[in-house]
Amino acid sequence: METQKKLGIWMDHANANLIDLDSKKTSHSITSEFTFSTKEEILTRSEKSMHNKRQQMQEAYYKEIANEILKYNHVLLFGPTNAKTELHNYLKEDLHFKDIQIDIETSDKMTDNEKEAFVKNHFQN
Repeated sequence: METQKKLGIWMDHANANLIDLDSKKTSHSITSEFTFSTKEEILTRSEKSMHNKRQQMQEAYYKEIANEILKYNHVLLFGPTNAKTELHNYLKEDLHFKDIQIDIETSDKMTDNEKEAFVKNHFQN
């Protein structure tokens, strides 16, 4: 039987910290391109443009995370916002992810050590 590759992702709408406990480099980050300054600049044009741009950039952010998830069998999405649920809904629409077990848990803001411990604890249970 193939070994389970597990990944924990602490995320909000701006950053995703990917934590692979089996990897030598335990974590790396993906950052959304939709920043406060981007929002301000687009809002000067129109609110509709801002919402469209936010949606495009959010989808690109989720797609980048999704590409990493494809390398794993079991994934934990956790964090303080509803970004984890939005990503989960995005993944459910794509058949590439049907064989990947995805768990969702709510958590507060955490230090890097707390995130690692949270992921370790989740996968040990």
